[in-house]
Amino acid sequence: MVPLLFLEDYLNDFELVRVGLSGLSIADHYRLGEAISAVADKTDKRIVMIASGDLSHKLTAEGPYGFSPEGPKFDKELMECFEDADFLRMMTIKPEICESAAECGHRSFVIMAGAFDRRNVDAHVLSYEGPFGVGYGVATFEGEGSDSDRDFLDKLEAIEDKEYHERLDKEDPYVKLARLSVETFVKTGQYAPLPNNLPADMMDKRAGVFVSLHEHGRLRGCIGTTEPTQANIALEIIANGVSACSRDPRFPPVQPEELKYLVYKVDVLEPAEKISSEDELDPKVYGVIVEKGSRRGLLLPDLEGVDSVAQQVSIAKQKAGIAENESVQLYRFKVVRHS
Repeated sequence: MVPLLFLEDYLNDFELVRVGLSGLSIADHYRLGEAISAVADKTDKRIVMIASGDLSHKLTAEGPYGFSPEGPKFDKELMECFEDADFLRMMTIKPEICESAAECGHRSFVIMAGAFDRRNVDAHVLSYEGPFGVGYGVATFEGEGSDSDRDFLDKLEAIEDKEYHERLDKEDPYVKLARLSVETFVKTGQYAPLPNNLPADMMDKRAGVFVSLHEHGRLRGCIGTTEPTQANIALEIIANGVSACSRDPRFPPVQPEELKYLVYKVDVLEPAEKISSEDELDPKVYGVIVEKGSRRGLLLPDLEGVDSVAQQVSIAKQKAGIAENESVQLYRFKVVRHS
């Protein structure tokens, strides 16, 4: 809302429509911009879009949010996109970079880009600064006639299709089975049958398994078992794939149109061992289980943003409904991760 305060110093006779962001995809935000533009073209009003939002919040160690190497990288790339009005490049910045940079304006800028679909754009960067460890960029964009080559949504979808097929080519049997489980259940409501010629380890061994789904760089579902509940690892993957896509209480069930955007991880758990103190933990190597009576919480190892033992144990306690100051029995375990 800050830019609107300054806007009122220059204009006092205008109507305002506030547009919010969502957790939907980059393509959906671009489509929103297209829809806004289509409506604007049918009016006789002068219309300005203010695409407001911070850049990275992690530019310096002294800043309120700390430092990430991706912070300056994100800001540099985004300002180059603004300089050249290269909206396709802006839309294809990797979600992992956006997440690590702790930005909050990217989707706002994508809505604006959608409003300029198939239009020639005159772009001017006015300023960039990063006081207090947070990035702020200011630029102006003005449409100047049509340009059929700037059909960025079509180009984005072509890139996403290519990435989808590249992912399929790289997936190992564990991930392929998780994908088969999810896609079969979402499309038919049925559990997938076991394919032929699975590796012997998947058919002969039993273990707890976690299946994690990510969409556009964000968690979309994660369900697992700490101990084996099925006759073998393959059946464990199928069962937990179905649960991850349809029974994670944090998310609505996965819909068919989402399937091609899902990225899968399968973690096969080794047996947990009881430990006597947090000194025996390492969040990059071991997962942790905390236990207090009947309450039990688990956190997998080597998770993005979990860098300390204290963090790891705290999150596991939260998941179990255990207070920070309550003592717990600790267990550690390793996983074999397939992604």
